[in-house]
Amino acid sequence: MENVLRPLIVLGGSIVITLAAGWLLDLLLRRADARHHETPLWGLLRRCRIPFQLVMCAALLRGTYAHTGLGAVRDHRVGIGRLLTLVLIGASAWLVVRIAVAVVDSVYARYAAAHNRDPARVRRVRTQVTLIQRVVVAVVATVAVAAMLLTFPAMQTVGTSMLASAGLLGIVAGVAAQSTLGNLFAGLQIAFGDMVRIGDTVVVDEEWGTIEEITLTFLAVRTWDERRITMPVSYFTGKPFENWSRGGVQMTGAVFFHLDHSAPIEAMRDQLRDILGECAAWDGRDWSLAVTDTTPTTIQVRAVVTAKDSGDLWTARCAVREQMIGWLRDHHPYALPRVATSPAALPPEIPRPSANGRAESPAGWGRAPRTGRG
Repeated sequence: MENVLRPLIVLGGSIVITLAAGWLLDLLLRRADARHHETPLWGLLRRCRIPFQLVMCAALLRGTYAHTGLGAVRDHRVGIGRLLTLVLIGASAWLVVRIAVAVVDSVYARYAAAHNRDPARVRRVRTQVTLIQRVVVAVVATVAVAAMLLTFPAMQTVGTSMLASAGLLGIVAGVAAQSTLGNLFAGLQIAFGDMVRIGDTVVVDEEWGTIEEITLTFLAVRTWDERRITMPVSYFTGKPFENWSRGGVQMTGAVFFHLDHSAPIEAMRDQLRDILGECAAWDGRDWSLAVTDTTPTTIQVRAVVTAKDSGDLWTARCAVREQMIGWLRDHHPYALPRVATSPAALPPEIPRPSANGRAESPAGWGRAPRTGRG
C-alpha cells in the first residue's frame, strides 16, 4: 500500500500545490489590477501564470522525486534529475522574460498615455522599448542555454578547454561575424540615436513606406501597396534616406500642370482656393499657385498645398489634380495643351549668288521703291 500512496502523494501533492499557487497568484493579480486600474502592470503580470506554475512544479518534483520509492526512478535517478533541472532552467528563463516584458510594456503604456499629444516621442520610446525587450530575451536565452549545457559533465570539460583558447576564438568569430556585429551596433545606434522610429514614414531606394518593425539586425518597411521591404539596419547608418516624420509630420506638397499659354491663371487661383476649402485632407496652413516654367508650347503651373501628414498630403494632391483638370476641361478647354497640326510657316528665301558673282534677289527684292513719279 505504501508503494502506491507514496508516489501519489509526491506527484499528486506537487501538482495540487502548483495549481493552488497559480490560482492564488492569479487571484491576487486580478484584485490588484481592479484596485489600480491606472497601472497596467498587474494585468500584464497575469501572463506569467503558466511559466510560474511550470517553475514551481519542476522545483517541487526536483526536490521530491527521489522519495517516490519507485524502482524505475531509482534506476534512472540521474537522468530524471537532469531532465527536471533542464526543465527548471528553461521555465525560469521563460518566467524572467515574461516578467521583464510585462514591466517594460507597462512603463511604455503609461508613457504613451501621458504623452499622447506627442506621437514622435511615443514612437521613439516604442522603438527603444522594442529593442530593449529583444536584448533582454537574447541575454536570458543565452544564459539559460549556457546553464543547461553546464549540467552535463562532458560540456564542463569542453568549456574549460574553450576558455583556454578564448582569445583566438574571439578573433576568428569577430572576423567571421563582422557584418552581423556591424548590424548589431547599427541597431543600437538607431534605437538610441533617434535616427528612425517605428511608425516613421521613410523613402528608401525610391520606395515610400512606413517603418513597421525594428530588430537588432534588420528593419521592415511596409510600402503603400502592402509590400514588406526587409533591409539591414546598417543601410540606415551608412546611406542617406528620407524621413518624412522627423521634425514633425506636417508636410507641403506640389501639383504640376502643363498648360497652354492662354491658361487663366487668376481664375485657377480662385478655383484652387474653392477646391481646398472643400478638401478635408487640407490642413489650412498654406496654399499657392504660380507659373514656374515656360516652354515654346506650354507653361508649367505649380499648385502648393499643405497637410498634417503624408497620408493626407497624398489625398489633397490627388483631389487638386483631379478637380482642377476637370474644371479646365469643362470651363476652359483652350487652356489644355494643344498639338499643332497645321504646316509650319516657311522662312523667307535666302539670296543665291549669280553667275557674275552678284547675289540674285528673289522677285521683288532690290527694286527701287515707287515714289509716284513716272
